[in-house]
Amino acid sequence: MRQWRSMRAGLTSLSSAFVTRDFYCPNLSIPKTPPIPNPNFSNNRAPIRSISAMATAFDSEKSRVPPALQLPKPPVTKASRADPSSRLILFKIALCQLSVTADKERNIVHARKAIEDATGKGAQLVVLPEIWNSPYSNDSFPVYAEDIDAGSDASPSTAMLSEAARRLQITIIGGSIPECCGDRLYNTCCVFGKDGKLKAKHRKIHLFDIDIPGKITFMESKTLTAGENPTIVDTDVGRIGIGICYDIRFQELAMVYAARGAHLLCYPGAFNMTTGPLHWELLQRARAADNQLYVATCSPARDTSAGYTAWGHSTLVGPFGEVLATTEHEETIIIAEIDYSLIELRRTNLPLLNQRRGDLYQLVDVQRLNSDSN
Repeated sequence: MRQWRSMRAGLTSLSSAFVTRDFYCPNLSIPKTPPIPNPNFSNNRAPIRSISAMATAFDSEKSRVPPALQLPKPPVTKASRADPSSRLILFKIALCQLSVTADKERNIVHARKAIEDATGKGAQLVVLPEIWNSPYSNDSFPVYAEDIDAGSDASPSTAMLSEAARRLQITIIGGSIPECCGDRLYNTCCVFGKDGKLKAKHRKIHLFDIDIPGKITFMESKTLTAGENPTIVDTDVGRIGIGICYDIRFQELAMVYAARGAHLLCYPGAFNMTTGPLHWELLQRARAADNQLYVATCSPARDTSAGYTAWGHSTLVGPFGEVLATTEHEETIIIAEIDYSLIELRRTNLPLLNQRRGDLYQLVDVQRLNSDSN
């Protein structure tokens, strides 16, 4: 009993205490601790401002240098069924998740057939996977590489894409193929308009170098050279920013594209069985939600007998980060609808563009800044 009284006296003298289910003292008095003053708080502080007032006070556009471009008016519209006089900013996109073999000629014929099938289902924009004309390996890149600038016989893969785009009157995001230019090799995506002309060429900016012991090791930098420029292109289906696979991991690139007025980001990609389950959908939804625009990815189909096994799961994500269409790992063609009016709607619902803190941080578009200064 004496020991208990001593313990009780000691507890009573504490400046603060707590009572739990395991230790309960009904007569224990707990003195009140005076509040600690907060030097950053003032009773005279103005009331909380509205969202719009806060956005104006922080001058959000200073967060992007040069200032962001206005979202261009989408060129794709069609009459609404409910109201023929109104126009809807929508169209169909096709993501061709193709099987890839060591037979280059077969791969080209197979891709052409997929493009034709997608167009037959109403697609106005067709996207192919990363490295669709070749096995994905450092040994294969030099063997399957094409001189895209030389065209025709020097680049049968892009010659097919050009012909298909012109004949079918569609826009093609041509996945990617190994490109040779002088003594260098690139992982390159070509964009063709419905006139069959090459509208843009994106060389993968961030090379895929990874080493996860016991899982996967791959070093694109052993054979490939990194691209030097972001690529954004105006097409018949809107303004599109291009990245290839590993490029999707870098939010800054997506932010640059958003600041340049992109409606849609396209990432042909071949994530693997280690990173795919963890990061593939996560990154797509993050890029879409952060920048409030559409994100489309297109993977090769999975081939477990290949040296590099792709995850598959080609996907379209909307500007609220919602998955609009996806698939598993088998060969297939996803047909989905894109409605660009949702971009403005989501940016009105959640006005992130007006809430950035230009007084605290900035995204500098070096390429555009240098171009504007010349």
